[in-house]
Amino acid sequence: MTQALPDQRAAEPAEVDLAEIAEPEVAVASQWKLMWWSFKRHRLAVIGAIITLGFYLVVLFAGFLAPYSSDFYSADHAYAPPQPIHFVDNGEWGMYVHPVTGEQDPDTLELTWRADETAKTEIGLFVQGEEYQLFGFIPGDRHLIGPQDPNETQPVYLLGADKNGHDILSRMIHGTVVSMTIGLVGIAISLVISILLGGLSGLLGGAVDTVIQRVIEFLMSLPAIPLWMALAAAVPPDWGPLQRYFAIVVILSMIGWTGLAREVRGKFMALREEEYISAATMDGASRGRLIFRHMLPQFASHIIAGLSLSIPGMILAETSLSWLGLGLQPPVVSWGVLLQEAQNVRVITTSPWIMIPGIAVVVAVLALNFFGDGLRDAADPYS
Repeated sequence: MTQALPDQRAAEPAEVDLAEIAEPEVAVASQWKLMWWSFKRHRLAVIGAIITLGFYLVVLFAGFLAPYSSDFYSADHAYAPPQPIHFVDNGEWGMYVHPVTGEQDPDTLELTWRADETAKTEIGLFVQGEEYQLFGFIPGDRHLIGPQDPNETQPVYLLGADKNGHDILSRMIHGTVVSMTIGLVGIAISLVISILLGGLSGLLGGAVDTVIQRVIEFLMSLPAIPLWMALAAAVPPDWGPLQRYFAIVVILSMIGWTGLAREVRGKFMALREEEYISAATMDGASRGRLIFRHMLPQFASHIIAGLSLSIPGMILAETSLSWLGLGLQPPVVSWGVLLQEAQNVRVITTSPWIMIPGIAVVVAVLALNFFGDGLRDAADPYS
């Protein structure tokens, strides 16, 4: 006891000093800085943010990262298996793959692929290949990885090929552009609807609040998947890929705004009783100024957190509709479109690499959910 007390007293001043040093910095820190400090402590959220950033970098540089364009195919290599990369050839460094050829059994018609180990297709980094438009307007023909010889007749399938001989890796990278942006565009539309209707509901109250809440309750009571299927089936089949893309975005947005609108309503109902809102109202501030200048900034962090958690739902909805054949259709390339072939059990059994785009869906949704959870916890002042 006589030795423990001095040690304990010696430790106490250090803890007090740390608190005194940290307290002034916390007292003057902005809300966004406090969120950042809290967010950094959430390791899964940080990992999710890094992975999410990686996916959106793929969106920006899809043409450079993909070995081929989304239209490239080789009919002679339908359902070709993944080709492993070899790094050493006769003791020398060099990347290459063995070409594969298919042999069909005349009796069972089963197709067997064999690697020709006597031949090799050299591959490299930053190689010349098909032309593309980086960011939609910068021409380029360099690819991160691909055949060393741009005139190589033997295609390279690092993740295998689909039924038409398309490179799954290239189409999965190009599909990232559609699947990841459809969430952003859909959420942007949902945000406008949520703030407009939720804000009016919470700020005005009365009959306006009653009508808007009954509409929200009606939409939330409808089963999501059958409603998506019905609305997607109503899209004219003769519409082009771009028209169908925006139609699916609008459909998902018109259904996905209800939850965020209720959160906005609750925040507005709490804030409209604050003294500074009453002072702004007495000073003659318009409803638009009250909403966008005085009220929204108070819970912008909560809105951002809610939006980040809504994006995975948009991605899953598009994937589900496209997988069922009711969403996007070829020649548009998305993760859902790529997974349409996975409906056939026989194809999955003989060519399991067809399911690889599903891994991208799972990773992206998990990363966005972890990221959103971290933002939500960081935005909560009581966490």
